[in-house]
Order: sequence, then C-alpha cells, then structure tokens
Amino acid sequence: MKTDRFVITVIGVDTVGIVAGVTRVMSDFSVNIIDIRQTLMEDIFTMLMIGEVKNENFILKDFQEKMTEVGQDLKVEIRVQHEDVFRYMHRI
Repeated sequence: MKTDRFVITVIGVDTVGIVAGVTRVMSDFSVNIIDIRQTLMEDIFTMLMIGEVKNENFILKDFQEKMTEVGQDLKVEIRVQHEDVFRYMHRI
C-alpha cells in the first residue's frame, strides 16, 4: 500500500476551535498525525504538522480544498504540501 506524507501549516489569530477544525478534516480524509508542533505568540497561533495517509483513494487536491475552506471559516491560513514538494522548495 502506498503511503504519502504531507506538511500542514496553520497560522492566524488564535481562536477556539482551530485544532478541532483542522483535525476533523484530517480524520474525514483518514490522514494520520505523525508529528505536531504548535505555538502561541501573543495572540498569533501557529501549528505545523506532518500527516500521513495510506488510502489509495486519497485525492490531495480535495484535501487541500477542504483545508482551505476550513481555514477561511476559522479565519486562519492553512497550507497543505506533499512532503516531497515541501522538501524540494526548502532545500539549501
């Protein structure tokens, strides 16, 4: 079975429900949290996650669109990038 990993970043003004909203979408798409870090700097919330999916029917574009929609509802920016793309873009 194929496994894909993703980098999910969330940033915005802190409010109740951000983690719940993001993880709900992850659960709906069967994306498992491999690692999670979050920080609150005054009222700015940041979260970085590594997610993994083992579902052959998983469609990244659908997941990205749903995360963008939830981000708009929560008034935060959510980005989802395949791990390979993220590593390529941030190589030295």
